[in-house]
Amino acid sequence: MTAMRSPFRDALTTALLLTAAVAIVAAIGTQLSGGTQRIIIDAMIKMIIVLGMYIFVGNSGLLSFGHIGFLGLGAYTAAWLTIPPSIKASLMPGLPDFLATAALHPLPAALAGGAAASLAALLVGIPLTRLAGVAASIGTFAMLVVFYAIFSNWTSVTGGQGSLYGLPVFTSLPVAAGFTVATILGAAMYQASASGFRLRGSREDAVAAQASGIDIRRERLIAFVISAFFVGVAGALYAHFLQVVVAREFYLKLTFITVAMLVIGGMRSLSGAVAGTAFVAFLSEVLRQAERGIDLGVVSIGGRLGLQEVGLAIAMLIVLIFRPRGITGGRELTLGWRSR
Repeated sequence: MTAMRSPFRDALTTALLLTAAVAIVAAIGTQLSGGTQRIIIDAMIKMIIVLGMYIFVGNSGLLSFGHIGFLGLGAYTAAWLTIPPSIKASLMPGLPDFLATAALHPLPAALAGGAAASLAALLVGIPLTRLAGVAASIGTFAMLVVFYAIFSNWTSVTGGQGSLYGLPVFTSLPVAAGFTVATILGAAMYQASASGFRLRGSREDAVAAQASGIDIRRERLIAFVISAFFVGVAGALYAHFLQVVVAREFYLKLTFITVAMLVIGGMRSLSGAVAGTAFVAFLSEVLRQAERGIDLGVVSIGGRLGLQEVGLAIAMLIVLIFRPRGITGGRELTLGWRSR
């Protein structure tokens, strides 16, 4: 009986340690300047995205390039539900009446964004879960392209290439930290669940898993839908953080950054998803400052555009060469730092 409880206890321990770290960062952040708080909020939203991706990618072993499409769907759902009806009438004249007249609080709108992303994941996941390996990754990228084409061209509903504005202020530092903690707990509980164990079994040996009676397609679809929910919620938070929704935000750049966070931290551990996000967020901010130029008083170094993308690519390359399993090496953060 003790052996059966151990995975849940270890998952809970990992989740509590990670949530404690998030709480400490949030508590310190509240004492810092507004600009620094925005950097921390942005990092926490990206952490929710990466944790959501981890639920599917880490447990299935299939790399997804399409989750930013769910992020965009969550953001647009929040915009449809929270922008004042008078503004929606001019920006999105093609909205159905029940959306055109809606004026919800951002919290239920964020949950609705997650639900919309989950529904979309269920529909597109049925054919995608038939694929495996590289074909599955290419399929998720094709899904991202389809989402982006809809966001950027369905002008009467999404505003097309224009901006949707008028979203109320909601995503403060405590709100972002609270949702980050909830996502960590959700990811940990799924990881320790029977479905999570079955999916990881198929990741290690698909033939043996099928021989044991595991329905691999079903388990992948469950993880895909759950992961899409958290990413959709992150999209709503992102929309209320920026207070504007633009289609170009939900495409290749954010896809590359979030995939880099997951790969650098370690795709096969919850702790790796958190560590990778923190590391890349810090590195991105340093490189962003370097793009503007560095003034050391005696020496002044001119800025160079593109340093952020180049720096992240080099960091990913270094990790893949020297730490193929990421910063954490696929291990979870526990009191004894034991291998999972």
